[in-house]
Amino acid sequence: MLPRAKNRLFSPALNIFFCRTMSFQGLPSCRPPPKELARPLKVQHKILLGPGPSNCPPRVLAACSQPILGHLHPDFVTVMDDIKAGLKYMFQTQSEATFAISGTGHAGMEVALANLLEPRDVALVACNGLWGERAAGVVERNGAVAKCIHKDQGEVFSLEDVEKALQEHHPTVFFMAQGESSTTTLQPIEGFGQLCHRYNCLFVVDAVASLGGVPFFMDAWGVDCVYSGSQKVLSSPPGAAPCSFSALAWKKIESRRTKVTSFYFDAEELGLYWNFGSKADPKARKYHHTAQISAFYGLREGLAMAAEEGLEKLWERHARNAERLWDGIERMGMQMLHTNKVRW
Repeated sequence: MLPRAKNRLFSPALNIFFCRTMSFQGLPSCRPPPKELARPLKVQHKILLGPGPSNCPPRVLAACSQPILGHLHPDFVTVMDDIKAGLKYMFQTQSEATFAISGTGHAGMEVALANLLEPRDVALVACNGLWGERAAGVVERNGAVAKCIHKDQGEVFSLEDVEKALQEHHPTVFFMAQGESSTTTLQPIEGFGQLCHRYNCLFVVDAVASLGGVPFFMDAWGVDCVYSGSQKVLSSPPGAAPCSFSALAWKKIESRRTKVTSFYFDAEELGLYWNFGSKADPKARKYHHTAQISAFYGLREGLAMAAEEGLEKLWERHARNAERLWDGIERMGMQMLHTNKVRW
């Protein structure tokens, strides 16, 4: 039997590795261990007041400390199913193509645009801050053509603005950020989905900073793809990006002429892991990658807390806090960059 280091557990993989006959003689000398790692990790509690990450409730942090499971273990598959149910509730959708990506909210942007666009497709992008500009860059990196419409920071787009651009550019996809966190701007999105569909265009929404804080109705508002982040309103650790595709968007994905350039972000491959899509086998999920086990635990618990509070109360609580912030800033003699309040 191999000796076990004090207070250490060898993984099965390492046990197999060390059981092989091998010699360390003749290898170069190792550099000394870094002194920085000799001290214990201590992180003081801080109140986080930016757009994200947000403070995690103790209940979420406790969930993250649950034992690690294999990414295809039946117990972890149950966690995935719980997450899917919670995200369908948060997005207000019946779409089965609803899942969480192993990655931050930015991974959601990559998945949305990489799967819905093919080379030389045109994407119309609403740019009134960083995330519109970033989306335009992702469009170009995927070999598609970005056509941007612009507003000054803090300003929002009207249906008339977008319809004019749809008529001019004939895009495959229209991208809009509901919560433009770089300028604290909330973009109303009701009516844009139906407008896009009249012009044979898919409607993609970035809801990273807004999901759970303001109303969102994927199905009723005709949204074809939405993605978000676990570390914002859901108060979970970074590392999971909620995402959902409509039936119309999924039809576009399954009829692609070219392969998605990224295997990791290929929605059809992810569907085999999350058990959706025409190629999925309900009895045998297919390995795709090692999911963010602990981050998914946290997301699952954050979704549970949101479900327990209820969407209407969750939106109302954030609206009250937004009003308190506005009033406090004004009493201090300061002014918000975004001077037009959007109330729901």
